[in-house]
Amino acid sequence: MTVTPSRPAPLATAGAPAPRAKVSATRHETHGVVRVDDYHWLRDRGDPAVTAYLEAENAYTRAVMAPTEALQETLFAEIKGRVRQTDMSVPYREGGHLYYTRYEDGREYPIHCRRPLDAPAPVDAPATADPTPADAPAAADVPRPDGERILLDVNMLAEGRDFCQVSAIEVSPDGRLLAYAIDVEGRRIHTIRVKDLSAGALLGDELAGVTSNLVWANDNRTLFYTRQHPDTLRWRQVWRHRLGTAQADDVLVYEEADETFNCSVEKSRSKRYLLIASAQTVSTEYRYLDAGRPDGAFELFWPRARDHEYDVDHYRDRFYVRTNFGARNFRLMETAAGGVPPEQWVDVVPPRDDVFIESFALFRDHLVLQERCGGLARLQVRPWSGDGAHDIAFDEPVYDVRLSVNREPDTRMLRFGYESLTTPRSIYDYDMEGRSRTLLKRGEVLGGFDPADYEAERVLATAPDGRRVPISLVERTGAPRDGTSPLLLYGYGAYGISMDPAFSSARLSLLDRGFRFAIAHVRGGQELGRQWYEEGRRGRKRNTFTDFIACAEHLVRGRYTSPERLYAMGGSAGGLLMGAVLNMRPDLFAGAVAQVPFVDVVTTMLDDAIPLTTGEYDEWGNPHERAAFDDILGYSPYDNVSARAYPALLVLAGLHDSQVQYWEPAKWVAKLRALKTDARPLLLKTNMDAGHGGVSGRYRRYRETALQYAFLLRQAGLA
Repeated sequence: MTVTPSRPAPLATAGAPAPRAKVSATRHETHGVVRVDDYHWLRDRGDPAVTAYLEAENAYTRAVMAPTEALQETLFAEIKGRVRQTDMSVPYREGGHLYYTRYEDGREYPIHCRRPLDAPAPVDAPATADPTPADAPAAADVPRPDGERILLDVNMLAEGRDFCQVSAIEVSPDGRLLAYAIDVEGRRIHTIRVKDLSAGALLGDELAGVTSNLVWANDNRTLFYTRQHPDTLRWRQVWRHRLGTAQADDVLVYEEADETFNCSVEKSRSKRYLLIASAQTVSTEYRYLDAGRPDGAFELFWPRARDHEYDVDHYRDRFYVRTNFGARNFRLMETAAGGVPPEQWVDVVPPRDDVFIESFALFRDHLVLQERCGGLARLQVRPWSGDGAHDIAFDEPVYDVRLSVNREPDTRMLRFGYESLTTPRSIYDYDMEGRSRTLLKRGEVLGGFDPADYEAERVLATAPDGRRVPISLVERTGAPRDGTSPLLLYGYGAYGISMDPAFSSARLSLLDRGFRFAIAHVRGGQELGRQWYEEGRRGRKRNTFTDFIACAEHLVRGRYTSPERLYAMGGSAGGLLMGAVLNMRPDLFAGAVAQVPFVDVVTTMLDDAIPLTTGEYDEWGNPHERAAFDDILGYSPYDNVSARAYPALLVLAGLHDSQVQYWEPAKWVAKLRALKTDARPLLLKTNMDAGHGGVSGRYRRYRETALQYAFLLRQAGLA
């Protein structure tokens, strides 16, 4: 139902004094270039003055946003009201059980469950709480009448904590033990615990200061896990833990010495091998070990080489390799053994100039490829023998499709997820032989949602160099195209991550009040293949920014909106995008939301003592080299703030953010506040108990979304 808007004035800032960060000049000199940073002192997390400044900014944001408190409550109620609060994921099969996740009304966190294959179908009703307290053994785990056993109730783990994230759960091959990784700060530093599922009790094993990466060996008593560098948080070591022993007795099985690489451990599709992957932006290297012989030594699959990326899996008696060897958009190859050079690998799917292979899944009788063609994702099914290769067809102009959980290869059924800007997340089973699909579940949107009330389209903008940049757009059906509608343009454009047109029930609160929503598929992602990414990184990073500006200008020319009604949003590397385009074209936007923005690019990329820096030289460039330094300095948002008028801006940060340190958005806001010449709102909200992903808990996330939407709606005069 469309909400009839009132037209209040935009947010006013005159009644609340804005914080002013103290000026304490720090001189940086690189390649003979001197930069003076007045707010470098904000990096000192332990300085009470830093905390005081962040709290003052939070208080200022609350004061300026106070007139929207009723609106925020309305939005929160709408967002929460569209979501079925007692809900369950589609169960997937692994071994003799079906696994699924439930949510219960009024509870923030998921409940992870399973039931035997021959048990009755699960019911959508609250279950007896998990008897396992957060940090202590408990009584036996008693199944419900339908056979359900609660593996892990994250609500109990979260009791008394401001933040709680269970980032990984892995059941042992015999189904008797559960290992999970929990982060209680938001900095992505985890502790691994192990639960005996038959007794419902925690074992004494506790692996502290580790990543979320863990995998079981086939003996059901050995865990492999990854440790990070204590300062940079680079995943650098793989360790072996024997249950019942102290962490101090664990064995280091692999250490990645190259500071530009991260390492991780996983298990192959065949479950026969453990795989260690070492990876950086343009190179990978794998090692493998028989999962039944965990005390053995890992063997090198093929040595790393600059610009050679490959992913390895194993099924039956073959290794399958997704590789860019002689194939910009990747190919799929096979080999009977490791140690064989790529020249001797055999093509399964040859390279194609117009199709980018993202991933693959191996089944008994079929191979499934997740690909990109023409800017859209697709799934292609190929039988191992005979004809019958085909794409699974969809009829919407913009959509997203993904492989879902397919743990059992001995099946003709493929599970995939599908959604679009107008179709909620949907889970299908697809008969790869009969070519029929069964809808298992579609996300329920409460409150009278009708997809026919909304329409989506894809349009193309022209970048300054002539490249055509796709835009995915959704609006209320029949929305006027006369330039009067507000529009929120979202962008990211980094790491080869594609921003696909996913559904959001929360977004309806904008659309129903007259907003359009659009995604700019800018270079730096891989929507149009590997070249699309290559043209948006390192020395060609500016293409990401000019693409976004070209998309904004196209939408204005098409009268979807106007500069006075156009808003932008992006997070992390997308926050860098926000900072860059606001410096380049502040006149083109009425406002922006920058979520945990990476904006102090030069200083961060010169500091190899903080997380992510060394591993990202191939993404942004290494400013220790003069050419890269000059390039990055030319667009780094913090370094290019100047005395000019800027759009209204809401900036979000996380005190414990391990990816974009909190001081980047804090410094950026401090400098903007000192230099900008307008009176438009400039707000900084720092989550003092959260990290890069924001707050934990679904209701707290709803409130954070409500805050951002209230900011946009009030600035647009729609609430």
